[in-house]
Amino acid sequence: MVKEGGLERVYGISALWNHSSLSISGSSRTALCVRQQHRGVDSVDRQYDGLYTGHIPTSPIQKALLAVGSGVAALQDPYRHDMVAVLGETTGHLALMTLRDRMRGDPEGYTILTERPRIRLSTLDLSKMASLPDGSFGREYLRFLEDNRVTPDSRVNVKFVDNEELAYVMQRYREVHDLLHTLLGMPTNMLGEVAVKWFEAAQTGLPMCILGAVLGPLRLSTSRLEPLVTSLGPWAVRNGRQARCVLSIFYERRWEQSLEDLREELNIEPPPLTITATSQKATLDS
Repeated sequence: MVKEGGLERVYGISALWNHSSLSISGSSRTALCVRQQHRGVDSVDRQYDGLYTGHIPTSPIQKALLAVGSGVAALQDPYRHDMVAVLGETTGHLALMTLRDRMRGDPEGYTILTERPRIRLSTLDLSKMASLPDGSFGREYLRFLEDNRVTPDSRVNVKFVDNEELAYVMQRYREVHDLLHTLLGMPTNMLGEVAVKWFEAAQTGLPMCILGAVLGPLRLSTSRLEPLVTSLGPWAVRNGRQARCVLSIFYERRWEQSLEDLREELNIEPPPLTITATSQKATLDS
C-alpha cells in the first residue's frame, strides 16, 4: 500500500523556489498549478502544458529538491512506492533516453513505443491466464501476483518527466517490474527486491535502481546478506548486463509462452536460489 501524504509533503518543498504557488488536490486527476511571478518563467512553463495527462511541470531546482526529499523518504521506508516513483522520475532523464533508444532499435520495442500498451487489471484477462498450464509465463505471473498479494494497479502514473515518450518509457518500466520478478523468480520480500534492483541497475542504468542496489543490502540481516553477496547479486548483475532490453518485450503477447523459453530468449539464466514469498532465508536449489 502507498501511504498518503508523502507526495504532498515533498511537492511542498518546491513551493519555496521561483515564488511558486503549488496547489495539489486529492483526486485521481490531481492538478498542480505553478503560478510564476516572472513572465519569462511563465513562458517556459507553458511549453510543457499538456504533454500528457497528469504531467506536472517543474524547474531543474524543483526537480533537485524533489529528488532529495523523495530520496530521504525512500531510504527511511523502501516500500514508499510514491517516493521511489518521484526519485526515479526526477533523476532518470539520461537513462530514460538510452532505454528509449534501445527500444527504438528493437522491432518489438518499437511496436511497444508505437502502440503504448498498459499493464493494468483492466487490460489483463485473469481468467484466461488462470487457465494456462503451469510453467507458462502468464500462469506464473498470475501466481506471483497471488502469492505476493500485489496488483499491477499499484504502479502510479508518471508526473515529472518533461517528455511524453520518455514518460511512457518510465511508465513501462514500472509496469514490467512485477514481470521481472516473475522472470527472475524473486518474491517481493526485501531480499527478492534487492536482487531485482541489482538486475535493474545493470540493465537500465536508472539512478534510482543503482541507489536501491547500493543501499538495499544495508537493510538485510546477516543471514540474508550472505546469499545476496555470494550468489544472487553476481547472478543478477551478470544477467542484467547480458539480457536483451527487458522493456522491448511485448509481454502481453507472451502469456502462453513457457517461462523457461522466454528466459532463454532474453538470455536470462534461472535463479541460483529458490526464495519463497514468506521465507526468511534463501535456500539452495537441490
